[in-house]
Amino acid sequence: MRRFPCPSCNNELHFDNVVCLSCGNLIAYDAKRDKMLVAHNGIWTSPHENSVLSACSNREMIGCNWLVAGQLAKPCRCCSHTVIIPDLSWPENLDRWQKLERAKRLLFYSLIKFKLPLEEDIGIEPQKLRFELKADELKVDGTKIPAVTGHDGGLITINIEESDDGLREQHRVAMGEPYRTLIGHFRHEIGHYYWELLVSERGDFAQFRNIFGDERESYGDALQRHYASGAPSNWESSFVSAYASSHPWEDFAETWAHYFHMVDGLETAMSYNLGDAGSNSARTSSSPYQEIVFRNLLDSWVPLTVSMNAMNRSIGNHDFYPFTLTNEISRKLEFIHLLIHHR
Repeated sequence: MRRFPCPSCNNELHFDNVVCLSCGNLIAYDAKRDKMLVAHNGIWTSPHENSVLSACSNREMIGCNWLVAGQLAKPCRCCSHTVIIPDLSWPENLDRWQKLERAKRLLFYSLIKFKLPLEEDIGIEPQKLRFELKADELKVDGTKIPAVTGHDGGLITINIEESDDGLREQHRVAMGEPYRTLIGHFRHEIGHYYWELLVSERGDFAQFRNIFGDERESYGDALQRHYASGAPSNWESSFVSAYASSHPWEDFAETWAHYFHMVDGLETAMSYNLGDAGSNSARTSSSPYQEIVFRNLLDSWVPLTVSMNAMNRSIGNHDFYPFTLTNEISRKLEFIHLLIHHR
């Protein structure tokens, strides 16, 4: 995430700010131009195109600070893909919805920066990509129907429990995962969607299978085997996570999410001149999102994560980055890189 100055007073803004804490002006994000804008007399306008913009219709309810074109308030480019929200008759669900959409805006920030195809860009079947933010369903007899986080043909379901830090940490420990975050879920599940769009629908399977394996292996059987027996003993040499070893689809989605972590993390590091990413920023493009040479990203990312792990250990925290990027994993990350930049 890059740094954003207030257009009015130049104070630094957070990506989710709806008001500048320095000058008090209303703030909103114009995703099309990647800029923060200030409202003048209650009206949002693009300074270069003199076009009228409106606040997302979810601004007051959940603090979405994105803008939409035109004078009519409606869901923004990110919010419009959510088709089911949590049941707001439960007071805690408003906070959960806010957290889920905040993470989803970070996802869409990256999708737009990568110029990945979205429905409004290339005429994909309307609302094929959609999100359901759901809770477990409790039946009258006391049984529970779980809302399973996952992807199915463009429909991404996120269990709203994942927005609860305590519950998510319980799941992380129970599953033996070194890393589990809300943005990680969104980046993983969207990876399945883009596998369908950029690999499956194009019929371009040869290189994918050479790197990730044959996805025609029974998915159900593979998951059963994984949950019964766990990951192979040497999984760290070839997979970015234990779960990635369960099936080629999951390997791709986990690697896709990790690539997003790396690029967005590098953009943040470069913006704040942190570590090797800052000192060697001339090696890469003006933004890691635009970098064509994968090796440049990797050479900046690895020393940055080493230093951040050392910093966390020095103050008694767990490793900031509990991963090791072997040559095999780097090869998979490069596949994702090339898929995004040379599609």
